[in-house]
Amino acid sequence: MIRTMIAAAVGIAFAAGAAGAETVSLRVLGQPVGSGLIQQQKEQPFFEAFAERSGMDVNIEYLPVDVSGIPDTDGIRVLRSGLFDVVSVRGPQISRDEPTILGLDLVGLNPDFASGKAHVAAFMPTVDKAMQKRFNAKLLGIWPAGPQVIFCKPEVSELADLEGLKVRVGDQSAAAFVGKFGATGVPLPFGEVQQSLARGVVDCAITGPASANSGGWPEVTTTVLPVALQLATNGYAINLDSWNALSVENQEKLQAAIDTLTDEIWAYSEELYVDAMNCNTGAEPCTHGTSYSLNAVEVSDKDLAAVREALVETSLPGWAAQCNKVNPSCEADWMATVGAELGL
Repeated sequence: MIRTMIAAAVGIAFAAGAAGAETVSLRVLGQPVGSGLIQQQKEQPFFEAFAERSGMDVNIEYLPVDVSGIPDTDGIRVLRSGLFDVVSVRGPQISRDEPTILGLDLVGLNPDFASGKAHVAAFMPTVDKAMQKRFNAKLLGIWPAGPQVIFCKPEVSELADLEGLKVRVGDQSAAAFVGKFGATGVPLPFGEVQQSLARGVVDCAITGPASANSGGWPEVTTTVLPVALQLATNGYAINLDSWNALSVENQEKLQAAIDTLTDEIWAYSEELYVDAMNCNTGAEPCTHGTSYSLNAVEVSDKDLAAVREALVETSLPGWAAQCNKVNPSCEADWMATVGAELGL
């Protein structure tokens, strides 16, 4: 009897050890290929070499969102459904489902990369809590696509020239901002913007210079107004069931690997912004993109002031009213973290 019990115990232990040694499989939905070099040079190579980068015994199935046929606006719903284990969430695009994420990057909040890093660190725990509660998803990291500027088909010289124009925007905060100048904000997936500009569906569009270059926007526009509205925060999140199925050791390895990737993208994004502005306007050096000949308008003090003022006058109150409807403590949490840093 004792021998039988020992044999059974050994068998159970062996089975548990074998199960613990099983290769982990994760399906990853990535950024659009068409969005540019961050996806092509950083994200996709990272996930293709994820076992080496993380030290995990893992198989990764990586698929860019524009190749999958899934709208990038559905990223967080896909995550909740469990169709993919990890999703490279596009902050502006998923904000209609989870507005808390917009608190990381309201218009006027992040005029530079250093500000963005500080505000992301302050508010990311609140976003993570909201995503876990409403979408069964754990937020692993946040990174910026880079300063978001305005590309226009008609020639413009200042923000006031947007009056009467249709402007592609990434989120409600940007829509409210361009609305101050008499423009209409139009939400469009990134992959549809170049053709929409060419056909006159929209007159202008907002994105980072590197993404615009990769997407061929300078082919169908004349002018770039390089006033930085936002940093376009994106990130990585994992389905909570998939996370909880990992061993503690693998959770730590996965988190450490994502931390390394997001740190790399923060630095790369800053490098790309300078280079892409050169490429889009025909200046040198242009290392990473295609050279075009857009006219870069000199940003006036008046327009810079308008962006700074937008945070308190437009983007914060508009976002808070929307976010509080789904997350009652949203504004209070923001004021206690980011607001406290800003002295609001």
